[in-house]
Amino acid sequence: MNAPHAAVLRARGLSKRYGGVEALSSVDLELRAGEVHAVVGENGAGKSTLLRILGGVHAPDAGSIEIACLGDAPKPVTLRGVRAAQRAGIALVHQELSLAENLDLAGAIFLGREPARWGILDRARMRREARRWLDLVGISEDAGTTCEELPIARRQLVEIARALACDARVLVLDEPTSSLSAPEVQCLERIIDGLRARGTAIAFVSHHLDEVLRLADRVTVLRDGRMAGHAARGSFDRAWLERTMVGRAIEPHADRPPTAHAAVRLRLRGVVSAHRRARPASLEVRGGEIVALAGLVGSGRTELLEAIAGLTSHGGTVELDGTPLVGPASVRIARGVGIVPEDRARDGLFLPDPVSTNVSAAWIGRGAAVIDRIAERAAVGDAIVRVGLRPPEPSRAAGTLSGGNQQKTLVGRWTAVAPAVLLLDEPPRGVDVGARADIHAEIRRLAETGTAVLFASSELEEVLLLADRVVVMHDGSPAGELPAGCGEVEVMRLATGGGRGVHAGRAA
Repeated sequence: MNAPHAAVLRARGLSKRYGGVEALSSVDLELRAGEVHAVVGENGAGKSTLLRILGGVHAPDAGSIEIACLGDAPKPVTLRGVRAAQRAGIALVHQELSLAENLDLAGAIFLGREPARWGILDRARMRREARRWLDLVGISEDAGTTCEELPIARRQLVEIARALACDARVLVLDEPTSSLSAPEVQCLERIIDGLRARGTAIAFVSHHLDEVLRLADRVTVLRDGRMAGHAARGSFDRAWLERTMVGRAIEPHADRPPTAHAAVRLRLRGVVSAHRRARPASLEVRGGEIVALAGLVGSGRTELLEAIAGLTSHGGTVELDGTPLVGPASVRIARGVGIVPEDRARDGLFLPDPVSTNVSAAWIGRGAAVIDRIAERAAVGDAIVRVGLRPPEPSRAAGTLSGGNQQKTLVGRWTAVAPAVLLLDEPPRGVDVGARADIHAEIRRLAETGTAVLFASSELEEVLLLADRVVVMHDGSPAGELPAGCGEVEVMRLATGGGRGVHAGRAA
């Protein structure tokens, strides 16, 4: 084990280009034993590129990496792949999930490192040892459960368990809390504190600046692939982080006009999703209104959105502009329902295809039999400008974008068609403060054109910042409704089954 605060990893002058795009330019980073080093910046600033280089996923075009072993001074290494990085003591947890969904949890944790006895896979030992790491991250499911059976938040915890099982001296976490609920975040923070006490060096990327302020001993800020700032605990605060990340202060949004007299566009009557057959849900969203579904993980937010979108079967009635919505998602999209799913990589985007194809998918679906390519290019270009995509390159493959710019691409798909109803599941996932402001601005613009917006979020900050009205879910149905300007305590009281909101009538 390295001495506390001794340098475990040094990166000097790291640079990386993808085609004509300079993703990283002459970046330095030092990770020390027993410290959490946060790397922050806007989407596209180069954070994930930096971490992937450290994790052996990509090789740098220039620069060097040095790693210390057993108390020695750091020495130069060449990381030829993820296995080489793991052998050097580096474990990387990606922002986008990389689990093989057909494997059980034990198989996912020990993939590539499976214990064997006499040349035969020792499944009993694998599941026994997996149990230790699953318990550590708060996963109670049996180690024989397949990954695809878990919701995205718990799959994220399995990713973390897999990294911890490597017993690495350097742990690299890229947006580890992007899908986690507040209790799960608290569990992860306790794990990080324990690893720090053991002398593990931790590189931590997060768009949640409150987490950075709580956890980070030091912070490096990237902007446009370059070093924008560096500070130690006690010499940075939220305002400094935001200003250094985006080059400006993030201004709060102005109040929006009331929508109480607007026509109801989306109405649910006694909807019971396929996942939750016990309690029906009824609510309505007016044109121009932005309504949040708040609640704890497992409260039924995602299931309700999936039912409205036609992704799962449901009982009860879903109405759009007074007419029942029936049929699968494709029919409902044609009727004017836009969908931004929680797992954008798996369920939302065509990652190998260019941004233009992803953005124009809904636009083409509503057009004539013969596609007007000039009009299509104009719609794509307008959407890219509106959401502030960086870089604004329609031909770039969606899979090469940062997580936040992938989210912007998905929002841009619906910007191009101005849907009657827009459903968003965890819209801030993996999105920095600057990109979040861009996405919020576009959601508000769509609402101002008459779109009814319904979004689910486990982040109370997001709910309170964006929503005109908050419908709090508990045990599969609305527990009550709160107006804009409500407090976190009121939301949590309803989310935990502690009473009904003062405006519960419209939601229930």
